[in-house]
Amino acid sequence: MSLLQDFPALSIALLALLSAQILKFVGNWLMHRKPDFTRLAGMGGMPSAHAASVAALTTCVGIERGWNSALFGAVAFFSLLIIYDAAGIRQAASRKAQLLNQMLEDLKQQHTIRGERLVERLGHTYLEVLVGVGYGVTLALLLHP
Repeated sequence: MSLLQDFPALSIALLALLSAQILKFVGNWLMHRKPDFTRLAGMGGMPSAHAASVAALTTCVGIERGWNSALFGAVAFFSLLIIYDAAGIRQAASRKAQLLNQMLEDLKQQHTIRGERLVERLGHTYLEVLVGVGYGVTLALLLHP
């Protein structure tokens, strides 16, 4: 039993997810000259692992079941929702977290106040999503049996 042979859509989507996270880690390491292991599981960054995995899954389902199948339509619909969330909603939340963190720092300088910084890197830019989609589709086209 081979995961790729028996479940190609699932295995390629997982490979896209994991390899995109590794690409973020390596890219960050090369850019900053030190490893940041939070990039292996962290959100945001280039390429979007969310977009890569759902694009790979959608492409595999299209190849396996047909581009006009109901299953492809359902997977494509949910993939678009995930991509919208990664690029739109979570990017807006990132901007709000940055603003709140700045307000917290300003308050700390003026008053004795405690508070934890919010995670600022939650979403993706449109370029990160586009590269993720391209990466996922390419992996699916190259690896699907």
